[in-house]
Amino acid sequence: MKRFLALCTLLAFLAIPNLVLAKAGLPDFTDLAEQAGKAVVNISTTKNVAGGGSAQMKEFFKNAPKNSPFREFFDQFERYFGQQDAMPRKLSSLGSGFIISADGYIVTNNHVVAEADEIKVKLLSRDKPYDAKVIGRDQETDLALLKIEAGNGLPVLEFGNSDATRVGEWVLAIGNPFGLGHTVTAGIISGKGRHIGAGPFDSFLQTDASINPGNSGGPLIDMDGKVVGINTAIVPNGQGIGFATPASQASKIIQQLKSGKKILRGWLGITMQELDENTAKGVGLKEPKGVLVAQVIPGDPADKGGLKTGDVIVKAAGQSVDTPGDLLQRIANMRPGDKVQLTVWRQNRTLNLSITLGERKPNYVAEQDQGLQKQDATAVELGLGLRPVEGGEEAQALGLQKPQGLLVMEVKPGSAASQVDIQPGDVIIQANQQPVGSVEQLRAVVKSAKQSGMVMLLLKRQGRNMFRAITLDRK
Repeated sequence: MKRFLALCTLLAFLAIPNLVLAKAGLPDFTDLAEQAGKAVVNISTTKNVAGGGSAQMKEFFKNAPKNSPFREFFDQFERYFGQQDAMPRKLSSLGSGFIISADGYIVTNNHVVAEADEIKVKLLSRDKPYDAKVIGRDQETDLALLKIEAGNGLPVLEFGNSDATRVGEWVLAIGNPFGLGHTVTAGIISGKGRHIGAGPFDSFLQTDASINPGNSGGPLIDMDGKVVGINTAIVPNGQGIGFATPASQASKIIQQLKSGKKILRGWLGITMQELDENTAKGVGLKEPKGVLVAQVIPGDPADKGGLKTGDVIVKAAGQSVDTPGDLLQRIANMRPGDKVQLTVWRQNRTLNLSITLGERKPNYVAEQDQGLQKQDATAVELGLGLRPVEGGEEAQALGLQKPQGLLVMEVKPGSAASQVDIQPGDVIIQANQQPVGSVEQLRAVVKSAKQSGMVMLLLKRQGRNMFRAITLDRK
């Protein structure tokens, strides 16, 4: 019996270190959740919507013959429900945010409060909600700054350094998912610099901490209690895949909004694309490092500074650029009027250009879409922005022996052209084996190809020929 008790004591003693190690490997979030949660708020918004119901449904029934049962149904519907249907309605939505100053400044996502007629903020420690005022917003980074009048001494959260955050670090997400206030979830940083097509400045932190609708605008917190990200997006059909705007990016924007300054970003005035190995060889580079200039917008800073279509930007402000996103971020972080030194590869030699930046307009993408709509109907149908190749120097930069064909200036996302990998900077040389030097010539070929439902394009991409077949609407 004594031996048995001694053995049990020994086993228990040996098990203690394993329990300690297990506990040490899994952090205790309780204190962090309690302290950080005090500064997290629930945001509810209301938007007034005019009544009227479905105009198409009303029109359908209204135009039915007098003796039709559909007309009889419409008359009864209007008699009993028409007045109610015309009443204004209120649409409500939920989100999250966090306090950054003791006097009531709150950070959230722009999409949480966009178009809201009324914004209410609920604090953890107080029963009544407070009316919130929008101090400023930045659509391109989906950030907004609110202000409530709730006295001083409010609990706050500070921004951390997301640049120093490492993949695998523990993080905490606190928010208001599905209206479940102050829900706490934990996970790790799963990735950095993620591009998800949410906007021009995509560079998200990815986390597996559970994020759901209503978490938007809430903080992603590191183990030091600092905000390293603002929870912004999820993959609806994914699990454990959430995205947060990095604090190092957000803090600069929020500081400008708080000081009442307009968000000013530098602007070159180019469209660009990544440089792959084949394209790099085509322009005479040993490796694909840099950004290819697909289009220079006439009259914009790049045009005035001597940048040309077909140039490869390898450095900006003395730092290497590897992707269009790198260059976009670097230029946007500068201010209009600043001069940027660009190192450019052109026709097998290096050039240094000094360009005075303009101001980036947030609605530039929308303007591009409108420009595409103003193009020839054929170009719009294909989803292309086109113009003839101009001059021998541009032709040489595009890998052509002489000026010919139509230069692709833009490709509309989701269009027929985008689905077959036509890219800005490509040159359409032929359509169905017929030369095309103008949009009118392309229109004629596409019109004759309608019956077959297909048009075959011969493209020139940095000196290489390639064919792309586009399916046409036969109507």
